[in-house]
Amino acid sequence: MRKKVILFLIVIIVFSFYSYRFYDLRFKNNAYYLEEYEKISTKYVYDIKEERGRILDRNGKVLIDNKKINVITFRLINNPDTTYLINLASKLMNILDLTEEASSDELKKYYLLTESTDYLLTKEDKEKIKYRSLDSAAVYNLKLSRIDGEINKYNLKERIAIHTYYLMTNGYYYDTKIIKQPVSDNLCMQVLEYNITGLNCDYLYERENIYNIIPSIIGSIGSIRKEDYAYYKEKGYLNDTMVGISGLESYYEDILHGTRNKYTLNSDNSLELYEAGKRGEDVVLNLDLDLEEKLISIQKSNMLKVKKMQNTDYFDTNYSIISDPNTGGILAISGLKIKDNAFSDVSSNIMFNSYTVGSVIKGASNTVGYLNNVILKGQKIRDGCVKIHYVPKKCSFKDLGYLDDITALKQSSNYYQFMTAIKLTGNTYKYNMDLPVTVNDFNKYRDVFAMFGLGSSTGIDFPRENTGIKGSTISSDLYLNLAIGQYDTYTPLQILNYINTIANNGVRYKLSLAKRNPEVLNQVPLDKEYFARIKEGFYQVVNGGTANNYVDKKYMAAGKTGTAQSYYSKDITTINTIFAAFMPKDNPKYSIVIMNPNISIENAKVKYNAPLHRLISKEITNYMFANT
Repeated sequence: MRKKVILFLIVIIVFSFYSYRFYDLRFKNNAYYLEEYEKISTKYVYDIKEERGRILDRNGKVLIDNKKINVITFRLINNPDTTYLINLASKLMNILDLTEEASSDELKKYYLLTESTDYLLTKEDKEKIKYRSLDSAAVYNLKLSRIDGEINKYNLKERIAIHTYYLMTNGYYYDTKIIKQPVSDNLCMQVLEYNITGLNCDYLYERENIYNIIPSIIGSIGSIRKEDYAYYKEKGYLNDTMVGISGLESYYEDILHGTRNKYTLNSDNSLELYEAGKRGEDVVLNLDLDLEEKLISIQKSNMLKVKKMQNTDYFDTNYSIISDPNTGGILAISGLKIKDNAFSDVSSNIMFNSYTVGSVIKGASNTVGYLNNVILKGQKIRDGCVKIHYVPKKCSFKDLGYLDDITALKQSSNYYQFMTAIKLTGNTYKYNMDLPVTVNDFNKYRDVFAMFGLGSSTGIDFPRENTGIKGSTISSDLYLNLAIGQYDTYTPLQILNYINTIANNGVRYKLSLAKRNPEVLNQVPLDKEYFARIKEGFYQVVNGGTANNYVDKKYMAAGKTGTAQSYYSKDITTINTIFAAFMPKDNPKYSIVIMNPNISIENAKVKYNAPLHRLISKEITNYMFANT
């Protein structure tokens, strides 16, 4: 009796379970299960093309667009045999004037497909097949590995036809395959007139840099790398999608990326639109195309002029940048390299290449002194030379007389900065004194410099940027060099971040190539009255100081020049020059940075630095205020 009860309960439980499953499948979650079934049973086919978003300048001018290119495609509509397809491949080879030959792997696969190849198996192999210790895949790979000279039987036309065959058949049978690209409109018309089943003329998009500007910053698109397949698959990309691989195309991939038309595959191999593709969104830059083109034109004409001047044997590059200091938006940016009077774009090196920049950073050096109470406003000292034990005399470029914190900037006094640096260590200067320094002394400068963007990230919307090189050697000589921009290296982009921060009274914004909301990175903790003194010093630099006549005085510019030694090679020392400024001083509208690596030779018989930064600055600032 007890066994019958247990059996009855088991029957009831099993019946209840299947009843619930029936109810769940038929009524409760019917829609969910139907959707899951459709996912499994429905085959989806995607279009071959997708349209990326455009890249525009700040005024809506299209810089990067999509250009249609004709392609010849093939898609299997029915299920033809190999003989039909290879005959069609031979026909297409002539129609389309195809020239690409099959690879060794394709020839071997084709040989296996069309020839009797059991002779490639040993007795032992056949025995293993008999007892199923070798499956069909293993047998196929074994044969493939043993084919060698057999493929030499195919002549040139056959090799081309075989490659075409694999273009037609690789991948899923229902996918559209590209046979040739790009092709002319006339060839497209001819192909359609042949009326060959499955053969069609379609189009793809390729990127077009309409004005051919700053290609190294715009970047490029390309195929997904194998190691990135998983990442992009998770984001819904197909494996053959073209993606941004450098520059802005890469940084803004998620915005620019478009999607393809998605079709369902019907039982007769016809397609039905399931989901329409969408063009990617546009990216609008801060860049002003007219200003950009003018800047490049001014660079080229003056670089050609300078290359004819003395002492420019190793000069070949200029970097120039214009920005809105109130937002960090970059209005124009260009790096050009000249060789044999021809130019190439190296604009992305503005983010990557770092240099010693000299006195241009003395606004940050003064800030170190102000924050540590070793510079007193208006207090004057007599310019001269500093002599530290075991270190040669270190001086300004000439005797500059009596200086305070403002005129020290105007005249670019090294001595003033040396005295500030010595005080910062807690020492009082004496001739031929010992000056012990520590990493902490270096960091007092570097920590403040980083607040201006010197030696730290600028936040630029670009795949990567270099933050410069911090010297690792600790010595009194190099400590003093650090204070005048002759030790650590900085990128032109960091100099822009620095000059913008001074223009904004210590507010440092992220730099930005594309329009986005201004974002504050940090605030330099210095009162505005001190920034007013730095600005006044910089104003005097441009109006009677070391940058006199770099900018028309009516624009009320404030800026700073820099000159630094650079070791070009073992035996050659060159000079880098730079000019950074903002204008007008009290209500900045623009900032500029112009940098010339290796403009002259330090150890040349004739001491001469070609004035490229002055020439470019004067021309471009006149244009800026007259036309923008």
